[in-house]
Amino acid sequence: MLSSVFDSIRKFMPPIHREGYPFIAIAFVAALLLMLLWEPLGWVGLILTVYVTYFFRDPIRVVPTDERLVLSPADGLVTAVDLAVPPPELNMGVEPRRRISIFLSVFNVHVNRVPVGGTIARVVYTPGKFLNADLDKASVDNERNSLVIDSTYAQVAVVQIAGLIARRIVCWVGEGDVALPGSRFGLIRFGSRLDVYIPVESTTQVAVGQTAVGGETVLAQLVGGYSQTVFRSE
Repeated sequence: MLSSVFDSIRKFMPPIHREGYPFIAIAFVAALLLMLLWEPLGWVGLILTVYVTYFFRDPIRVVPTDERLVLSPADGLVTAVDLAVPPPELNMGVEPRRRISIFLSVFNVHVNRVPVGGTIARVVYTPGKFLNADLDKASVDNERNSLVIDSTYAQVAVVQIAGLIARRIVCWVGEGDVALPGSRFGLIRFGSRLDVYIPVESTTQVAVGQTAVGGETVLAQLVGGYSQTVFRSE
């Protein structure tokens, strides 16, 4: 009976990323202490514990492996498809590139995924402000962590941008690492934005207002036409 209950919970709740374990434990202990002080506060604490657990979910994704495709690095809302100069620390020049921005609310999955497979050529952390990540100037003013990826077809950059609530950017890859498309590379706590910079000749496949799914939604195509795409579970 108990095993069937746990099986039902596993089906309802996706896997939790290990980055969340300390926060879940702290929230749970705090809820127990609040329960001892005053039961209604304890229930509020338990609700917050459930939310923290939900925030750190890390669902399995089915990733297209075509190296010409640029995948969404995160779950969220497409807030910009435009031309912009990449952040100066990336050393990608001053010519505008095509930029696609994904805004993550506090209810989105916050595990970040590599938009294209390739070698991590550069990882640069830049301290900054904590403005609303939905603002355009957040790309320049906010705390951020930037990756440049040398893929088979082009050089692509992805920038993790801290938001108004976010106070911690986590990156698990380093320069010289080889990453598969759609593989996990980082996380931002809590609420944030990711910008992807691609060549101007790339063909975009999303529009402002569209909801993207990290590791699955195709943001753009770098070169050539589509062939039969192979998928993998990630």
